Amino acid sequence: MNGGKSAVLSLRIDADLLERIRGHAAKRGMSVQDYVVRTLIRDDFDERFKVAVEETEEFYGRA
Repeated sequence: MNGGKSAVLSLRIDADLLERIRGHAAKRGMSVQDYVVRTLIRDDFDERFKVAVEETEEFYGRA
């Protein structure tokens, strides 16, 4: 992904959203940071998978 390196991302979000994120993270026994990072990773994977499926369908034709 990034060769094992990390970077800092600072962002401002609505207080209500942060509370919901805290709740989701707590239910999973995760920190807010870990929850957000895993959610972003999952979303990125889902998007890349969708693109790969679409490209495969275009190549082989739809069923």
